[in-house]
Amino acid sequence: MKPGTINTQRAKGVETRQLILSTAMKIASTHGIQGITIGELAKTIGMSKSGLFAHFENKDNLQLEILKMASDHFVEKVLKPAFSKPKGLPRIRSLFENWMEYLNDDKYLPGGSIFIAASFELDDRPGLLKDFVQKSQNDLILNIEKSVQIAMDCGDFKPSTDKKEFAWKLYSFVLGFHHYKRMLHSEQAESLIHKAFEDLIKNNLAI
Repeated sequence: MKPGTINTQRAKGVETRQLILSTAMKIASTHGIQGITIGELAKTIGMSKSGLFAHFENKDNLQLEILKMASDHFVEKVLKPAFSKPKGLPRIRSLFENWMEYLNDDKYLPGGSIFIAASFELDDRPGLLKDFVQKSQNDLILNIEKSVQIAMDCGDFKPSTDKKEFAWKLYSFVLGFHHYKRMLHSEQAESLIHKAFEDLIKNNLAI
């Protein structure tokens, strides 16, 4: 087989794999990570079960790859743009605004955050999936704490600011917003989280 043919096949394989994962992410967003079935996914994409299995071998591998793609998407859409902003308050505001835009992206995640849903699905199910979700969420919290520490160091926040408490509150606001919006269909969800965030900023600003 010619090298060009091999490269074309590899590129097609990568493209197919990305299509499978992006489609699976949308399904997981609405049905949960445990709601993914090989049969439903294959039918949605228009390929055979055996063809789909050839890319992931089993359901566990598929679920883990979905979570990895979701994590990469979050980093690209939320964290990287925020950490490219000036240190201090601008970076924290960007992180929050990017996070809100990510949560409101109904086209990419029609059912909301995969990680919030997976946190509830997997909290009592030990294994690689839970370990991955747990680590990704701990990493997120550490990044929030890091941003707060930098804001303190550059003089935007009070020296007495508790970075762990700040991260806990912001993370809790997001969980509350997601529940109010997705489960309760509250029209106030957006305004409430923005007010809560502004109050959190105001209470920690350096005088």
